[in-house]
Amino acid sequence: MNGPQDLGGQMGFGPVAPEKDEPIFHAEWEKRALGVTLAAGAFGAWNIDESRHARESLHPTDYYSSSYYEIWIKALETLLKRHGFVTAGELAHGTADGPGATPKRVLKAEDVPATLARGGPCDRPVARQPRFAPGDRVRTKNFHPQGHTRLPRYARDREGVVEALRDGFVFPDSNAHGNGESPQWVYTVVFTGAEIWGEGADPTLTVSIDAWESYLEPA
Repeated sequence: MNGPQDLGGQMGFGPVAPEKDEPIFHAEWEKRALGVTLAAGAFGAWNIDESRHARESLHPTDYYSSSYYEIWIKALETLLKRHGFVTAGELAHGTADGPGATPKRVLKAEDVPATLARGGPCDRPVARQPRFAPGDRVRTKNFHPQGHTRLPRYARDREGVVEALRDGFVFPDSNAHGNGESPQWVYTVVFTGAEIWGEGADPTLTVSIDAWESYLEPA
């Protein structure tokens, strides 16, 4: 979907201002926001793609007025309600009205280091042979889906060159909506600045994206 997070090439948002020696957390509550999000994710009720899509589905006004971890918490509220762990009323008054859904698993404190170290690998085998190879010229599709996608808006309907063939990976567009992992080959595709940004772009600039195979067609 064309969510509020897709800001590549958009104007009117001001300059990027990196913070020197930026701390990992800017407030104590952000630590808790991260911990609660990870612990709830361990319930096994949703996957990382559904979680990401929940954040990107916030209304633009809400998204742009929220800090990073505020976006996380608002999306977590959506996921917890969607999967029956809490109700809107419980969130409003801060107490439980009933037991709610039962998690498939619970992440215990002593298991956190090993769980984080293990991560959540999303590389998968793909039965068919890759359609493209390094050096091939390809064009990204021009589409505007209602659901989740990892093809950024600025890189749609653009011609580039396959730089590398990566492994097969879970297809987020399917996985975010409970339609299966449907793994595909992923390619690193390189575009010139002029192809992406048009006339006046820095001639030395290139932009690389990792694109799932179904995003691409032969150029």
